Amino acid sequence: MAATRLLMRRLRELLRLKYEAGLSHRAIAGACAMGLGTVTGYLHRVAAAGLQWPLPEDLDDAALEARLFARPAVPPARDRVVPEWPQLQELKKPGVTLSVLWLEHRAQHPSGYTCAI
Repeated sequence: MAATRLLMRRLRELLRLKYEAGLSHRAIAGACAMGLGTVTGYLHRVAAAGLQWPLPEDLDDAALEARLFARPAVPPARDRVVPEWPQLQELKKPGVTLSVLWLEHRAQHPSGYTCAI
């Protein structure tokens, strides 16, 4: 089951308890009825986002959530050789293994492969 995100008002309360009240992570977890790992994780996200307490007044809940949960930029896809799917049908034949097909494929397409050994 996927973890659900905190409401941003609860996150603001978490930050207030940490920086204004000076409570420990364990005390904040008890006061907010959440796990210690959740408290630590959110405080790490806040630090990674470069946010400080008090939060800027113009930072609404949607903007705060966007900064904390921004997806990293997806790197461009590498050029890969697409397998020849009809050739994979040969796996149904007796005595044909994936290793054999891989060796045949590498013999036909020698460029683009490096050996890490």
